[in-house]
Parts: sequence; structure tokens; C-alpha cells
Amino acid sequence: MRDLRVALAQIRPRLGDSAHNLATHLEYADRAVKAGCNIVVFPEQSLTGYFLSDLVADVAVPRDDASLSPILDASRDIDIVFGFIERTADHRFVPAAACASGGRLLHVHQKVYLVTYGLFDEARDLAPGRQVRAFDTAHGRQAMLICEDLWHPTSAALAAADGADVIFGLSSSPGRGVGGGASELGSAETWHALNRLYAQMLVCYMVHVNRVGFEDGVNFWGGSEVVAPDGACLARAPDFEEALVIADLPDSRLRRQRTRLPLRRDENLELVSREFARIAAERRDGIQH
Repeated sequence: MRDLRVALAQIRPRLGDSAHNLATHLEYADRAVKAGCNIVVFPEQSLTGYFLSDLVADVAVPRDDASLSPILDASRDIDIVFGFIERTADHRFVPAAACASGGRLLHVHQKVYLVTYGLFDEARDLAPGRQVRAFDTAHGRQAMLICEDLWHPTSAALAAADGADVIFGLSSSPGRGVGGGASELGSAETWHALNRLYAQMLVCYMVHVNRVGFEDGVNFWGGSEVVAPDGACLARAPDFEEALVIADLPDSRLRRQRTRLPLRRDENLELVSREFARIAAERRDGIQH
């Protein structure tokens, strides 16, 4: 990994208004460039808004669509991670995160876990992705995961096993419940705990970017943050407000923690692969324990 300065673009997307949201992306990317950042990261479905329902077909685009060209052009000055709905060649609509760099899409991650409980019914209109991959960049190996992906620990573990030094988590998380602290939401408390857990146990940087604003009476709480491999919070955005937050991710901090706590070195991937294959086979065969 090379030292990385990241900008967290905690924005308020307008539902279904891709043109407005694109302009917001370009504005925040320009601000991040002026702040000397190497990459700017936006929330889940940042180009489209979240509760799309019947608007999905209107805003979904293939990854080579001309409407993404302004972001690709801007990525010549700074890497840009953003969220959109991908229209696939086989006519599925898939929530996706893309990393644009040097005028092209470097990598696209399709959300592998759709959320279908509580306030959400993503499977009604959307299809899931089918893989988790890390990818190489000029600043090291990175990975992207989308909201519900991070509520399944195996997703983050796969990204880390594939070599990710930085995991970008894009979310559209509403504010819900009451946390143990006097002033913190339950959903905020849980996300902070998840980010710290993954950063420490997977010995990587966690960059979580959540949106703000209202849709269909639902309030998205923000609270985007960067957590270091030792569990320290390096930067956190305010709750409920748009913000551009900057954090430095030095390689030295990553190297020091991996030397002190060599969890990745000692991970037994052969054991994990063998046992997961056994469990999957038993489930297929209907074996109960």
C-alpha cells in the first residue's frame, strides 16, 4: 500500500434525479482534488437515490453508458468511488459500486446481499451480484462492499483474503433505534462497532461512507468514518449533515499493526475453504445438525 489521502463525500442525493446527483459528484470531486486527496468516496446509490421502486428502470445504466463519462473525465485528476444501479447485459438491475480512475472504470462491485427485512425490500426490483473481488490501484489493493454486504462477515473476510488493504463500505443506512450512549442512534452505534471490528480483525483500513437526507419519510443519518487497522477512528463526519471529510491513511500504520498482530499471515484459507465446502454440500443434501 502507498500512503493515501481519502475524501468522504457524505451527500444528500435527490431521488431519481441523476443529473443533479452527477453535478454534486463533480463538485465534491473538485473540492477533494483541491484538498490534495487521491480518492473521493460517495455513498450507496449516490447517483440515483435509494428508495427507487418504479424508478429503477429509468435510472439504471450499463457500466459503459455515456452518462458516466463526466465522472470518468473527472477521474483523471482523482479516483472516484460512487454508487449506481447497473443495467446488465442479461437485463437485470443490480446495485453497484464503481471505482473510476485515470479516465476509465477500474472495477465494479455488484451488491451480493440484498436486504429484505425491516424497512427494505430490495429483491422486489433488484438482483444480487455474484462475487467479491479486491482490485489493484495506484495506491494498493482495495475492495468495495455495499451496505448489507457488511452485515455478512464473510463478505469483508473475502475482500481481506483477496488482499484488500482498504475496504470501502458504501451505505444508505437510516437512523433507527436508541444506542447505549445518551445521544447515539442504535444504527449508528452498530455501524461504528462493525467498522472497528473489521478494521482490527482483518487488519485493514475501513472507509465507511453513509448518506444523509430524507426519502419517503426515512431519515439517513450520515456519520461516515475512517477506522485504522488498530481500531482508532481517524475521521468522522457529522450526523444528518452533508460534509466532505478528509483522512490520511499511511502505509506505516498498516505495516505496524500487521507486524504487531499478524492475523492475516496466520489465516488458514485451506481450512476455511474445505469447511465451507463441506457445510454447503450438507445443506444441499438436506443434512441437519
